[in-house]
Amino acid sequence: MPVENPGASAPVLGRSIPCNIEAEEGLLASCMMDGGQEIMTLCLESRVGEDYFFKPAHQLIFNSIQALYEAGSGIDEILVADRLQSDGVLEEVGGYPAITRLTSRIDTTAHAKYWLQIVREKCLLRRLIRTSTESIEKCYANEGDLDGLLAGVEEAVFKISEDRFTEGAVPLKESMDSAVNLINNLLQRKGELSGVPTGFIDLDRLTFGLHAQEMIVLAARPSMGKTSLALNIAETAVMPGGARNAPIPTLVFSLEMSAVQLAFRLLCSYSEVNMTRIKEGMIRKDDEKKLARRAKEIKDAPLWVDDSGNLTILELRAKARRMASKEKLGLIIIDYLQLISGTDSRVHREQQIADISRSIKAMAKELDVPVLVLSQLNRESEREKRRPRLSDLRESGSIEQDADVVILLAKAPEKDDEEPVGPSREMQLIIAKQRNGPIGDISLTFIPELTRFKNHTRQSPVS
Repeated sequence: MPVENPGASAPVLGRSIPCNIEAEEGLLASCMMDGGQEIMTLCLESRVGEDYFFKPAHQLIFNSIQALYEAGSGIDEILVADRLQSDGVLEEVGGYPAITRLTSRIDTTAHAKYWLQIVREKCLLRRLIRTSTESIEKCYANEGDLDGLLAGVEEAVFKISEDRFTEGAVPLKESMDSAVNLINNLLQRKGELSGVPTGFIDLDRLTFGLHAQEMIVLAARPSMGKTSLALNIAETAVMPGGARNAPIPTLVFSLEMSAVQLAFRLLCSYSEVNMTRIKEGMIRKDDEKKLARRAKEIKDAPLWVDDSGNLTILELRAKARRMASKEKLGLIIIDYLQLISGTDSRVHREQQIADISRSIKAMAKELDVPVLVLSQLNRESEREKRRPRLSDLRESGSIEQDADVVILLAKAPEKDDEEPVGPSREMQLIIAKQRNGPIGDISLTFIPELTRFKNHTRQSPVS
């Protein structure tokens, strides 16, 4: 059915609704000339739909042209009129004379892409007007959910902005040039990281860092240390020196812990001072000085924490987008996925998680940053007393599909010939999925008192 539109001269706030009937006619005529295949393909690549046409009759004609195209049929004025007749809407568009009048308007399809551009721009303007009008109505009817309203409006406007751009196929030689440049850069680096460093030698060796536009899932059962590991990675990113001289701006969404709790854990871990001793008020003078020195370093680091509770994925993306507009982010961390609220509570939770997962992946591509998202594993591995696997990702298999890298954190199996060293314990990172690299297992040493992971050695130091 055609999209209802007011007349071309209908005023909106005293002005006419944006449209260009002549460009619509030229585009439709182009679709019916020379078999219509080439121009129709161009339209579909540009995501043209019936709502791109302002005049209802033009919407009906475009629907008929599209139906013929999808059926693999030829496209001309006779076939389009026959299709309209079959659908019982030929008279609504003005009969056969209206179709012939369209095709008689032009002699060539040479200007079709320009007419298409005009039609798209007018459609986007109408969408923006409609969205703005709806936003005004929602403002008047708002009953207190201001954050939700702002997130919804921002998402709607951004969706319109996204529709301005379409991606098509490019000659392989262009991609090949980029691939050659990438290889040259990697060779010049001589094994150096190409992504955000994690600070863990074996992990960086397998992944070459966390890469832009990738969704990296770090999953574990509760109390395995996934938040600590994520904070250790954030610390490596934002502190100067180490694998990179320049700090990497990082945004952390902490849906479970407050910003103060997160700062406390980060400070203790970075200072390597025992948290329990601090709580008991029993630390040495040199530890106090170390804490003060490290606190100043962290304060100067480009690290932001958003501890808003009960965030929806729309709100989270809006906050990330707003932060990225102010500061060029290099890493986003989300702790953790299952605490993000779905936008529609009536939908089954598994479907909500699937939507959230897809949105996180879309955010990584949109903002051109790696997104490290923490996730929970179900109880199956504990019940069956085995190491975790991809199928243990909680609530949705779509997480596995959307993620570029999946890292599972678990206790390392005990070894009969190895004596435990102090309060530290060996943990295992299982690289269960990596689109652009190998999979494998990595050992790390976890020191609970410091909430800190370190590169694994049999004699890992403990403070």
